Amino acid sequence: MAKCIISDMDGVIYRGKQLIPGAKEFVQRLHDTGTRFLFLTNNAEQTPLDLRLKLAGLGIEGLGEDNFITAAMATAMFLKNQNQKQHATAYVVGGGGLINELYNVGFSISETNPDYVVVAKSSTLSYEQLKKAVRLIDQGAKFIGTNPDMIDPVEGGLEPAAGTILAAISAATGKKPYIVGKPNSLMMMLAARKLGAHPEDCVMIGDRMDTDIVGGMEAGMSTVLVLSGVTTPTLMAEFPYKPDHVYNNVGEIDLTVL
Repeated sequence: MAKCIISDMDGVIYRGKQLIPGAKEFVQRLHDTGTRFLFLTNNAEQTPLDLRLKLAGLGIEGLGEDNFITAAMATAMFLKNQNQKQHATAYVVGGGGLINELYNVGFSISETNPDYVVVAKSSTLSYEQLKKAVRLIDQGAKFIGTNPDMIDPVEGGLEPAAGTILAAISAATGKKPYIVGKPNSLMMMLAARKLGAHPEDCVMIGDRMDTDIVGGMEAGMSTVLVLSGVTTPTLMAEFPYKPDHVYNNVGEIDLTVL
């Protein structure tokens, strides 16, 4: 049996406000078998508490905040590991979830000569914020992105995501951000570290070949693709790599063969 499970959420556990068939039973099997697990998401807006309450509202109970890792958490963990200054600072384009995680690892939020400009999806983005981010990066602040997603699926269609904001700032500065979230395998390795496991002792479950599967594969994890989200069998065949296992949904996953 796999020692640890790292699972994407949207397209794997739920779609919008609907649980995917078998998801509740899958989580119960994780509990029943004592399997260590994390839900991993490129969402940098919501906190682990938000996500726990969301899943509870969908009928999945018994989770703790330590069962989640977000792109905001991974970004904060990365910056804490990278930075040796006692009082590091960051200018943030993003929401309260990201700011909270940076506070948790000892960062101060500042608009005056910050060490980093950290960018995530922001529903309150303003031209003034864009202008400030560009100016601070031009003055030497390091450019960090939480995740590269260009669009997010929402009720009724799509909306711009973090990658769109990163592209605008990159175009204005001529500099590319370092992006922590998937498909960067760094996020997978940070998740494994949070579980106290080696990547080779983990299985990554996701619905996207271009983020979940490639990120898990490059981190040295076994991979499981579920067909309940973005990727279809036809689309899967177009990639030059393949997952170790394929299931229609998480309800079909047999933990004993992973």
